[in-house]
Amino acid sequence: MAKLSTEELLGQFKELTLLELSEFVKAFEEEFGVTAAAPVAVAAAAPGAPAAAAEEAAEQDEFDVVLESAGDKKIQVIKEVRSLTSLGLKEAKDLVEAAPKPILEKVDKAAAEKAKEALEGAGATVTLK
Repeated sequence: MAKLSTEELLGQFKELTLLELSEFVKAFEEEFGVTAAAPVAVAAAAPGAPAAAAEEAAEQDEFDVVLESAGDKKIQVIKEVRSLTSLGLKEAKDLVEAAPKPILEKVDKAAAEKAKEALEGAGATVTLK
């Protein structure tokens, strides 16, 4: 069998109906153990920019822990901020009093959840972004 060039292959594909082309793709995937699903997913996501943004947010792997308010137990919140960061007493106090402020930035989900739990346990209101 003679080797076909890319242009010749494309010419052959142009002559196929969509049903024939679909059958060819399935046979190709089975023969070589590959899938064409990834390029199709990318092409389908491109027209719906809001859907792509929502998908990206769902796959977020870096979070910011933002202190919204210190609540009634400001001293305990300051202690938690100091234990989560490398801030001194004055810096931690200033940060807590200036809420809403980010406490930790670009941390993984586990660390963000742990920090949120600790701060909420001390009486603070916290959000993850």
